Amino acid sequence: MPRKSANPIDVHVGSRVRMRRMMVGLSQEKLGEALGLTFQQVQKYEKGLNRIGASRLYQIARILVVPVSYFYDGLDLPDGDLPAPQAGAGQLDLERMTTGEGIQLNSAFFAIRDADLRRRLLDLVKVLGRQPSPSDK
Repeated sequence: MPRKSANPIDVHVGSRVRMRRMMVGLSQEKLGEALGLTFQQVQKYEKGLNRIGASRLYQIARILVVPVSYFYDGLDLPDGDLPAPQAGAGQLDLERMTTGEGIQLNSAFFAIRDADLRRRLLDLVKVLGRQPSPSDK
């Protein structure tokens, strides 16, 4: 029997749950406890394997202190039923942003109070991102 693939909208909402949970420093286990679920169920939500119902999404939003709309931010449905194309230059890449490194980088970046220094650092990172990696040589 073929495996059912995750719905792209459920994947997007789940990745936003994961990103916010990590931003506030909450483990899957702690979020699960607050919801009366196992951490495995939270994992399934975050991967988009299980759809999050409206009342559960509302609970998650309250625990993570965000409006429900937060989980849909960045979701663009051009034809009303298809997700936006994969992230490219200038687009939000949730998969990378929700890694431990992505969240640490984001937190450290916005901890820099000097806006000019943040802009210069961003310019540096953009230049470094265009450099070939050692494995490309």
